[in-house]
Amino acid sequence: MADIGRTARVRNGGAFAAFLFLAIFSYFWVGLNPFPDPNAASLSTPYGGSSNVLNQLIVIAMSGVVLATILQNPARHLLLRPYGLLICLLAWLLFTGLFAGDPSAAFRRIVFAILVCLCANATLLIPTNGAQFAKLMCIGLTFAIGLSYFGVLVLPHLAVHQVTDALEQSLAGDWRGHFGHKNIAAAAMVYAVFFGLYIAKAGHARLGSLIALSAGFFVLHAGGKTSAAMLPAILLLAWIFERWTRLGMVMLAGGLVSLNLILLSAAVSPSFSSLLASAGIDPTFTDRGSIWRLALSAIAERPIIGYGFQSFWQTDALFNSGQAMTTWAVTAANSHNGYVEQLINGGIPALAMTVTWLVILPIGYARRALAGSNDITLTRLFLRIWLFSLFLACLESPFFGNSGPIWFTMLLAVFGLRLQANAGLVVSAPAAPVLKVDLCSAPPAKAAVSGKAR
Repeated sequence: MADIGRTARVRNGGAFAAFLFLAIFSYFWVGLNPFPDPNAASLSTPYGGSSNVLNQLIVIAMSGVVLATILQNPARHLLLRPYGLLICLLAWLLFTGLFAGDPSAAFRRIVFAILVCLCANATLLIPTNGAQFAKLMCIGLTFAIGLSYFGVLVLPHLAVHQVTDALEQSLAGDWRGHFGHKNIAAAAMVYAVFFGLYIAKAGHARLGSLIALSAGFFVLHAGGKTSAAMLPAILLLAWIFERWTRLGMVMLAGGLVSLNLILLSAAVSPSFSSLLASAGIDPTFTDRGSIWRLALSAIAERPIIGYGFQSFWQTDALFNSGQAMTTWAVTAANSHNGYVEQLINGGIPALAMTVTWLVILPIGYARRALAGSNDITLTRLFLRIWLFSLFLACLESPFFGNSGPIWFTMLLAVFGLRLQANAGLVVSAPAAPVLKVDLCSAPPAKAAVSGKAR
């Protein structure tokens, strides 16, 4: 009877873990309002002006359940690492929030960002083993991709950009699925391609291949030129990184620095802009140049403390400023560059700490993970997602995005690389030798987490 009861508890625990994993995944990949009305947007609505109380309550409740669940997990000490850097970044953002136009709103967004990080990190610790992780990803991705195709076929007025949309009529015909914008849809589907390739290697070859192919087909029809061009490039870079890690590190660092210099130089230098135009390159990068000029001008005025976390764009202060009469960029939702956005949020210190957390430290994690004995297919998945996210951030602002799939999925990769590099499970059983295995490849029964866990 004791064995039967124990088996029932394990089964119930596994079912709850699966439910919680899919609930978190669905919140970020589908959201509470799939297929948003494209004509409900307004250029004059301040950022956060339409705050959704229900959304906030759901995130708080979900985070509470996640925290209670993870505190019972032997791997709980791996949550939200590295502590020191993240605490310093949090303290700095709270400090700069004091100088925001609305400090209370900045503080609420910071708390929300912490909860998103908690949920993303916990998502990696919830599955009992690698097989369950792959199966749950199959379920979540099949639903998300299927929902987007359903929208394209059945609800094209909501899932495909139209000439009748209130904003960006030039995007008519581009697929956006249930995500609301084609750039988000394209990036999410690139992630889905990476997940599909991982799932195919994890024992579900047909389903994984179907996920990768269907997501890739969606990317082509979403009109996301950046994501479509980056997909094969990132696959190649990850392949190089895996085989010649030092060369991959140099290509990554050089690529990020060079690309950002080119983009921002084109925005502020007419001569360099003309040079790009003569080479057949759009020097405005689909009119992002106007946004970058406005952002760089604002940063020059407050380079150290910035303007407070998510407290610059689409605010009354910006709409009522003198620049509102000279450039449309005051209506932008963000900087369209994740690195510039951190200068806006918290100045040079915020950028330095963010780059350390998201770029410099993961380089070391990736190097150690690739040289270690953990599951190489899982490491390869996180490596691809991380690389893609870093280069995407040169043209979009994914960092600290409190909704949607991009920031959440990037966090999976950053936290995942750290786990692959620093942690493992030591599974012990009576009269059996100790066996060290991958963090996501063994059941939690009679297991304890070991590793440097730095």
